Amino acid sequence: MPSGLRFTLDVDGLSPDTFTVVSFHYTGSYSSLFRLDVGVSSAYFTTLSYEKAIEKDAILKIWQGDTLLRHVRGFVASFSRHEYDGQRASYQMEIRPPFWRSIYRQNFRSFQNQDIETILTTLLAENGVTEYSLLLGNKHPVREFCVQYGESDYAFLLRLLSEEGISFFEAFADDGESQWLIFSDDAAYLPPPIEIPFNPNITTGSADEYVSQISHTVQIRPSSVVSKDYTFKRPGWQGKFREDGANLDWQRSQYEIFDYPGRFKDEQHGRDFTRYQMDGFRSNAEIALCESNSPRLWAGQRLTLTEHPLDSLNTTWQVVASELYGEQPQARPGQRGQGTVMNNRFRLIPADITWRPAPLPKPKVDGPQSATVTGPEGEEIFCDEYGRVRVKFAWDRYNKLNQDSSCWVRVSQGMGRNRVW
Repeated sequence: MPSGLRFTLDVDGLSPDTFTVVSFHYTGSYSSLFRLDVGVSSAYFTTLSYEKAIEKDAILKIWQGDTLLRHVRGFVASFSRHEYDGQRASYQMEIRPPFWRSIYRQNFRSFQNQDIETILTTLLAENGVTEYSLLLGNKHPVREFCVQYGESDYAFLLRLLSEEGISFFEAFADDGESQWLIFSDDAAYLPPPIEIPFNPNITTGSADEYVSQISHTVQIRPSSVVSKDYTFKRPGWQGKFREDGANLDWQRSQYEIFDYPGRFKDEQHGRDFTRYQMDGFRSNAEIALCESNSPRLWAGQRLTLTEHPLDSLNTTWQVVASELYGEQPQARPGQRGQGTVMNNRFRLIPADITWRPAPLPKPKVDGPQSATVTGPEGEEIFCDEYGRVRVKFAWDRYNKLNQDSSCWVRVSQGMGRNRVW
């Protein structure tokens, strides 16, 4: 980038001149929580206590002169004090998005007759995540019974989102302030592409944006997924679905994944879950690793590459991950260095592919569960049409001891000579 490149950091409740940015490192990708590490210096050594920074909102801004190129907003999750040279002290911050707080909330909980959108919005609200958007074009049917079993809120949602074929990423507006979390199940919702030419001879003082390196890779991944499940309500139901992968030109079609139980009880979930698994397994079958001087390329953006000598690469891609580095060593007293520099390393996949997370395992339950048989007040026997009884698990803190407690369970009864029917 040309001269005039500079970085600033503002922390809520502190004056704008409190910190001078020395370096930063941003990492972000689909279906992960971004991390922004910022090295700063400050003259407020004697008055800058930890509680003035930790848990406070912070925003890094990247400027070209007076033009704002990019910002990243989050909160300070870690704050470290380092050396003091008699004039200024060095500090290191780790900045995270609000959704990161869900890592530190663990629960045992059941959700009854709710779809993924309802479960997601409930847990986002409980974790204080208010700036988000749901861009869901596919059907996501109601789940009769869904359990968070000893998982953090984040791990639980990550598992459900992977089952439902939904990815998430941070979106950054051009106003230098607005930023929100996007949940999406279709690449059609991605913004229009940014056109950037390829130029391997870019210089540090270049005034234009270029892609300076690109490495294109294709790799073997599973070629098909077969899922099967069973439900006692429809014992004759086949419950079997198959999805074949696309773009198998460079590999064999023998790499089949068979999944049982498939965690579905109806056709809609069966078809969709199988397709989502296939997409997740093949999300990185074709990738391109790139470098650029542009800070505008992050997960969820689209890029149209031009002027590459290999015409097949001059097409539209989507960014699935990025690492943005920046240094201005002259911010330290007595340091000159090479001036302010910035570099963006990012990973691409074809623009028309809907990136989905790979499936994640469900937690395992060790041994039998303790529960209390429940029902409406005043009724001694309470069963449904299948002879099931309603129970409330010992770990269930949310449901009451009534007809709406944890869930229905099938019943077996002990007979003489250890027989069971």
